[in-house]
Amino acid sequence: MQEFGRALRRWRRLRGVKQSHAAELFGVTQATLSRWERGHHRIPETVTRQLGQLLSAPLDSAGDAGLRRLVESSALPVHLICDLTHRLLAASPPRCAEWKADEPQLRGTSLWRFASEEILLAESRLGGIGWYDDGAAELRFWTGANDSPIVPIEPSILLWERLQLNDGTLARLVTTVPHL
Repeated sequence: MQEFGRALRRWRRLRGVKQSHAAELFGVTQATLSRWERGHHRIPETVTRQLGQLLSAPLDSAGDAGLRRLVESSALPVHLICDLTHRLLAASPPRCAEWKADEPQLRGTSLWRFASEEILLAESRLGGIGWYDDGAAELRFWTGANDSPIVPIEPSILLWERLQLNDGTLARLVTTVPHL
């Protein structure tokens, strides 16, 4: 997945890790790591799992406590996910009211399995709009229903906003845009 390569490059740059050192960490050559970062070479599943653990947004630092509080007290239906793994980091009371599972039960798990067809399509377009390369930081689109009894999605307009957490990892604020 190309987003893992881009996330790896971002992680290295934020932490001052050279490509050669990162390549050693994953047991590959620097050339292979470079191909992963550019999306020219498929990352093996075992490495993808490692990267998911290494690069996923934690939202557990003191610096991110304010963001969590804002999301969890918002009057809008919003939730915050890890931009890479789609793991739930926080949700507002109106969003939790829509779900048939408790937020603590969902926190830390990927919401990807509940995505509608339109969400899947929007996700596939992110690379083309520069989402992973500090290009577009916002995307607004219409989504249809997903027919999930656990995390239902009703037809609506969604707003995705990319946020950088305190440790440099990326999160995505997902807002259902109110009808005017």
